[in-house]
Amino acid sequence: MKLTILGCYAATPRTITNPTAQVLEIKNRLFLIDCGEGTQVQLRKNKIKFSKINHIFISHLHGDHFFGLIGTISTFALLGRTTDLHIYGPKGVKEIITLQLRLSNSWTTYDLFFHELESNESQIIFEDSKVVVKTIPLKHRVYTNGFLFEEKLGERKLNVDAVQQYHIHTAYYQKIKNGGDVTLEDGTVIENKKVSFDPIPPLSYAFCSDTAYHEAILPIIKNVDVLYHEATFLQSEEALAQKTLHSTAIEAATIALKANAKQLILGHYSTRYEGIERFKEEAKTIFPNVLLADDGSSFEF
Repeated sequence: MKLTILGCYAATPRTITNPTAQVLEIKNRLFLIDCGEGTQVQLRKNKIKFSKINHIFISHLHGDHFFGLIGTISTFALLGRTTDLHIYGPKGVKEIITLQLRLSNSWTTYDLFFHELESNESQIIFEDSKVVVKTIPLKHRVYTNGFLFEEKLGERKLNVDAVQQYHIHTAYYQKIKNGGDVTLEDGTVIENKKVSFDPIPPLSYAFCSDTAYHEAILPIIKNVDVLYHEATFLQSEEALAQKTLHSTAIEAATIALKANAKQLILGHYSTRYEGIERFKEEAKTIFPNVLLADDGSSFEF
């Protein structure tokens, strides 16, 4: 699982910082999460192939999280894309994008599918054979969702030495990988655990931005491997965080601790601060495993 941060700062883009957008690579799938202004430029800078992005998830309709969407969609068309593109976001995202496409007479060369979200309960919005994606209802000034990406449990691993020892025919290999026992010609039953290894534990990633401190998300993200949680403010601006329905670094760390997350990544920093190291310092007083997102950074898990 690899996370590439295209932008992770709040409000407006600057020459040295970009608004929220990130790419999650999980089970050989690339998911674009949020699409702030300048996202397509950041995709190019980070050498991420446009053609591999088939699903875009928009948390909410504040500009620093989706103003780059129409440009990205249009560029995909200019490059001659033919593969379907799926957009998941709050109700209204279809109206916004199709209005721009219609008035500019810039219809896509590919099929564009909108999956508009309205529920205040967590729901599965994407699922295939290897990955499932659920919403994480957040607490912000407009309707907002985070997203939980979970790998599905993979096949068991064949114990090559063991299957050879028992003289098991290759025709049974897939059955073993699927967890089944094998019955030999003489009637002997070989238990699956004797000829296979446990599959690699599935990984999970939770994206939570923008949101005030919100313990209601804890059951959804319990035991998550990696939690990205907004930390717009330091503790000195706690009152401002409450007023704007954002979080402090300490609040993000508290959520990580109570969720029993393995790793916390902070982001969505206010640009009022000189640097971002203090966010990590404050968060580590609550939760030990803290990483700082920054534009262009990547993390592999």
